[in-house]
Amino acid sequence: MDRGQFNQGIPGDLVPIQVGRGESDLAFLPHPLPPTWEFSVKLWPLLNEAYQQIGLLEGLGRTLPNPTILLRPLRDREAIQSSRMEGTYATPRQLILFELEPHEPSSVNDPSNEYLEVLNYRQALEYASNSDLPLSLRFIRELHRILLNGVRGADRTPGEFRKLQVAVGAPRRFVPPPAVQLTDCLNSLEQYLHVQESTFDSMVECFLVHYQFEAIHPFLDGNGRVGRLLLTVMLQQKCGLSKPWLYLSEWFEIYREEYIRRLFEVSTKGDWEGWIEFCINATTAQARRTVDRCEQLLQLREKFFSTITTSGGSARLLKIVEGIFELPYVRIADLPARLGVTYPTAKSDVERLVAMGILQELESVPSRTFFAPELFQIAYDDLDNPPNK
Repeated sequence: MDRGQFNQGIPGDLVPIQVGRGESDLAFLPHPLPPTWEFSVKLWPLLNEAYQQIGLLEGLGRTLPNPTILLRPLRDREAIQSSRMEGTYATPRQLILFELEPHEPSSVNDPSNEYLEVLNYRQALEYASNSDLPLSLRFIRELHRILLNGVRGADRTPGEFRKLQVAVGAPRRFVPPPAVQLTDCLNSLEQYLHVQESTFDSMVECFLVHYQFEAIHPFLDGNGRVGRLLLTVMLQQKCGLSKPWLYLSEWFEIYREEYIRRLFEVSTKGDWEGWIEFCINATTAQARRTVDRCEQLLQLREKFFSTITTSGGSARLLKIVEGIFELPYVRIADLPARLGVTYPTAKSDVERLVAMGILQELESVPSRTFFAPELFQIAYDDLDNPPNK
């Protein structure tokens, strides 16, 4: 690392390390939380606005007839966008097709590797939402194990903290703590996770921990994704959300360069204020976007139900449409058991929904499968076209 980039008063120490035969460098050893920094008066209005938007989101979420209406697309979006930040690209449509016909990757260049990595992220989100484990090192290791299970990086000790030195960027732009000092760093982090009273607001604590986790970089691979997973869980628990409605990876992906710079400048300049302000603004923006998406989904649900009712559709059609909001596709072959009808009846029901303009058939799928284009547009809008790599 370049010592000249680090100011005095940084929240850590620069310690010498050996990185090769006869070659030395410096590693950053972060001081334990909480920092000596004082929360700025100018940030209070921003924090209040963030809490106001979170309150609106929580209130709207509680009115949902079925939380899955919002939770499924939110989890999918988070999995896709957090993975994109690590160079893994998959669109919602690609994920649906892969789920319908899952298979093992044929080579390291097989796109299935990327689909599996994104699906692992979704699985880790679901685990985080349902786990009885407290915020702890054990919980963090389990998230990592799920993320790297059976995908690229599976040889990078999934579920285990690193025993080797790592570096971020090239050439070694940021060097996290030496492995021999990792245990002390992690134990201090875990202690802070369990602190009952703090000098900082609960939301601010989440952002302090996110920085600290990324600065420690405890795994050989997957640190960014685990850190953002942990942030999601902390925001839910510490901000009093009944469900994991709030995800920040979309904002971090849009402003990726600033996200990386803000993290780096905490280490090099002690700029906690810039980092915290960035995260508070991300929270406000993402809460607003989620409220808007939720309202659109509810309006679409009412539109679909109204279309079915005015067309004299049966309760079965309403049930099929309700299912589309929980899982973004429906297969005719799955409906007889679910609805207690024959295959011809299920086929006829789906064809009626197609005629009403609600469903559309997915192409290139062996088992006849349908989705709702309007719902897909609201839930995934900007994600169904892969960005240029």
